[in-house]
Amino acid sequence: MQENLQTIAQPLVRWYQDNKRMLPWRQDKDPYHVWVSEIMLQQTRIEAVCEHYYAFMQALPAVSELAAVEEEKLLKLWEGLGYYSRARNLKKAAQVIMEEYGGIFPRTYAQLVKLPGIGQYTAGAIASICFNERVPAVDGNVLRVLARVRADDKNVLLPETKKSAEALIAAIIPEEAGDFNEGIMELGETICLPNALPLCNKCPIQGQCKAYAESLTAELPVRIKTTTRKKVQKTVLIFESESGEIAIEKRESKGLLAGLYALPNTDSFLSEAQIKAFSREQGLKAKDITFCKDTKHLFTHIEWNMKVYRVKVADKNTHYTWCTAEDLRDTYALPTAFSKCL
Repeated sequence: MQENLQTIAQPLVRWYQDNKRMLPWRQDKDPYHVWVSEIMLQQTRIEAVCEHYYAFMQALPAVSELAAVEEEKLLKLWEGLGYYSRARNLKKAAQVIMEEYGGIFPRTYAQLVKLPGIGQYTAGAIASICFNERVPAVDGNVLRVLARVRADDKNVLLPETKKSAEALIAAIIPEEAGDFNEGIMELGETICLPNALPLCNKCPIQGQCKAYAESLTAELPVRIKTTTRKKVQKTVLIFESESGEIAIEKRESKGLLAGLYALPNTDSFLSEAQIKAFSREQGLKAKDITFCKDTKHLFTHIEWNMKVYRVKVADKNTHYTWCTAEDLRDTYALPTAFSKCL
């Protein structure tokens, strides 16, 4: 099988060089650009990343500026991408690069993988794409391609499956390490599709694919989740002052969405009478309560089911931060779970 896998390397490199998408972070091989894009792309659609990437680079064009940026501004730039710990780790890693490497980006996998927020995949991607180091960069796309090429029915969500895939890829990486790693990822994103039938007639390695030969492409890869999301009921309150300002509050420094701004909320569904009582506890007098909508938001291990109410209040308290629509747009970062409530 290893001999067979070796035959996919050069066709993938040639296909990638001829067909790669012109994405903004591919305009050069600057490790800062590749790093930021790779962190943004974790669990985020590429369309959403492109928009954020341009704004991020305009505001923070170099490692030195990322290392020095105020957290409030950083989180605002990250708004809409989710998983805000990624942004905080970007800043921590930038500070390490400034302090320990004199602002010069580390060039090897061994150095990169030690930086905050950079795991094996990201270190492999940067080292191979920017410095052509022959190390694997195995993500979900690579696991899917390998499972189909090899007709492998192992659960791709298991750590041991990924470890095995890294060893297989490491053994076949050609001299064009960056183009090979990007090629197999690009193939998974555009041809060997995850949630639809793969476009096998366009695949450069169709002839080497056992799943195609055995009509197994619809069954592979095998993905068996071992955990289920905990479901939480929430009431989200849009407190609105007479002058039209909205109340937000900063969440605690630990736990889900730690340190981010949020709309006031409770971990249960409240009746209108309970909403009035909750408002009084916050030092607010509810004048009018209007049900807005039911919505939900999925985190990795938790599902929030939310009932959203607009509550017009007679006065403001000092417990909350009261902000205008412009403030929410320009200054305060609201996680998607709450911004969708507005």
